[in-house]
Amino acid sequence: MTELSRRSLLAAAAVMPAAQKRPTRPAPAGWRAHPLEGVGREKLKITDVKVTLFSYELPPDKRWVTARYMTWKTDSVLVEVFTDQGIVGIGEPSPYGGPEFVKKFIEEHIRPGLIGKNPFDLEHLTGPWARSPRGGSVAWAGLDAACWDIIGKAKGKPVYELLATDGPPQPHIRMYASGGVEYAWHKRPEDLIDEAVRHKAAGYTAFKFRIGTEWKNAGMTVQKYIPYLQKLRQAVGPDMELMHENNMRLTLEQTLELCPVLDELKFHWLEEPISTRAEGALEGYLKIAEALKSVLVSGGEQLITRVDFKEWIDRGAYEIVQPDCNCTGITEAWHIARIAHLKGRWCCPHNWHGGLTTMANAALVAGIPNRHMLELNQTLNPLKEEIFKDPLVVKKGYLDLPRRPGFGVEVIPDAAKRFPYIPGSYSKPNPELPA
Repeated sequence: MTELSRRSLLAAAAVMPAAQKRPTRPAPAGWRAHPLEGVGREKLKITDVKVTLFSYELPPDKRWVTARYMTWKTDSVLVEVFTDQGIVGIGEPSPYGGPEFVKKFIEEHIRPGLIGKNPFDLEHLTGPWARSPRGGSVAWAGLDAACWDIIGKAKGKPVYELLATDGPPQPHIRMYASGGVEYAWHKRPEDLIDEAVRHKAAGYTAFKFRIGTEWKNAGMTVQKYIPYLQKLRQAVGPDMELMHENNMRLTLEQTLELCPVLDELKFHWLEEPISTRAEGALEGYLKIAEALKSVLVSGGEQLITRVDFKEWIDRGAYEIVQPDCNCTGITEAWHIARIAHLKGRWCCPHNWHGGLTTMANAALVAGIPNRHMLELNQTLNPLKEEIFKDPLVVKKGYLDLPRRPGFGVEVIPDAAKRFPYIPGSYSKPNPELPA
């Protein structure tokens, strides 16, 4: 497939708010090749870098499952960058990098090289992600976000305003409810439908869900799965956008069997349908995109750099790109969004963790011209809202970003005491499934 224009986006747009139209390409005159182009430097020096780990143990009845695994706690990694002018920037590397590894990597490998440097040089200071192991690459992403917070505070502007190089920013962001991990095929799968109805009642206009616990253990097949999708669409009605997340767990054959059903039920997008690591994965994505008549194919949360994304965007394998600022860094995510924009494609970041992750991804969405909406994790997680003095709160499906400089948020002073870190992996084998 070639361009997004061959899709019948008009049909999809019929259930979107009026502001959500197909992204247009930027005018060649006036746009900047980098968000800091033309922004005057300030005399600042980094004096220290501090990493703090947080955790929240989920109550037994709120632990969630996907595939064969159970999530029993949620983690967060706070990076603070201090300067000689008293300005402190905050950011978060993805907890998926391993909180303990990330902390050690920053303290031993990153911190010594940043002391005495100017945070305005962020792209040169925080750009070696591709040469680092996975946890190391996300560590750099957290430092990149913290530098952006410093720059925004130094210039007296919100980060999203600095990122808005093609027009005014939009700090009023449409959010979508992301869940579908609190139902199990061997218990009551109708819990998925109840969840969707609950999110609609809360004011969300879009809902993304996963394919539940391990299919093999439940004897689940695509044909057995289809009736649940039909019931779900009927329960939420035609005006709620639905997004299907495969988590790369289905085969190409299973996904192609599912495609006509998603079209018939007017789903908005199909996310990460098959593994991107398997041989011939890109060609598989192209077959899926060709099989879908109106549903868009999204993905990219596993990728780190614009180089990783480029061919997938150019060839039409990703019709919606989903970088995550706590994996790529804000700077690289901005470049990825720009590449997608030049091809007329949406950028809709992956955003699964807590408030520190949302603050960075929301700033990106508010600043780019091909913004669409932003994901918000619906599982229980106090680190989403209780980590800040003034929480980022979604009301009737929308998030209004602060108009203060930087990210405009402050971490509560006793966060480490309220959410002490619990060592170990966030996931365990699901005890309810056979070994």
